[in-house]
Amino acid sequence: MSPLTSPHRQGRQDTGRRHARRRAAVGLGSATALTTVAMMTGAFVPSAAAATWPTPTSSHGTGSTISVSGTKDYGMARYYGTGDLGTDGQSEDQGPIFDLAPGATLKNVVIGSPAADGVHCEGSCTLQNVWWEDVGEDAATFRGSSSSNVYTVIGGGARHASDKVLQFNGAGKLVVSNFAVQDFGKLVRSCGNCSTQYKRTIELNGIEATYKGSAIAGINTNYGDTVSLRNITIIGDSSHKIVPCQKYIGNNTGAEPPKNGSDPDGHYCNYTSSDITYR
Repeated sequence: MSPLTSPHRQGRQDTGRRHARRRAAVGLGSATALTTVAMMTGAFVPSAAAATWPTPTSSHGTGSTISVSGTKDYGMARYYGTGDLGTDGQSEDQGPIFDLAPGATLKNVVIGSPAADGVHCEGSCTLQNVWWEDVGEDAATFRGSSSSNVYTVIGGGARHASDKVLQFNGAGKLVVSNFAVQDFGKLVRSCGNCSTQYKRTIELNGIEATYKGSAIAGINTNYGDTVSLRNITIIGDSSHKIVPCQKYIGNNTGAEPPKNGSDPDGHYCNYTSSDITYR
């Protein structure tokens, strides 16, 4: 389904060859940015000494999307796609492994490979301590149409995403804290060419991003999008190739959105140099 016929699907606005798959475990490096979530939620997070992602307690394949309402705690089980969901490619028509009803909370789960289109949120939702071992199309897509929606991501992490990790197609606010990302395109992208567009607000705090990566956030200035960056740690990027905040001019026609600068401006891109640490 093209972005011209659905407000919830974004065209491949960011092209490029998918990174080579690396199935072996990749450490987080220092997990300092993530430790706060353990005190906040009691969820599992790796220690700085361990520098590893969580080990799943069990592993389950699913050939159909799992619907979630209320709060569902999977106890660190791994779920991966089979059959129609058994792909980790970039098709725009894939279903998600999990589909969250408005108000739902998904917690303590590992999404393995194949990952299909990860997680969909149909309205306000919470993703707590969710880990993507190898992102398929996107890790999570936020789709609600109300400006009052709040999508919250607490803890967890994602790796091996050739394009977007968190795809913000709907309206409202996305708040991400204590999240790790490795080998990625963009951590968060406000949809650049959805058939229905909105003003979107993004807040990122306590992010650990390990190179390779293209951008921490991509937003559309012409729709009034804003992003705030706080406590961002970028690892292994001595040349500063990862752009903290990439601005675009979005559209609702499905066309490739042009870039519109990347400097912090105190409004659209809200951060200062002290908010970004390189190591």
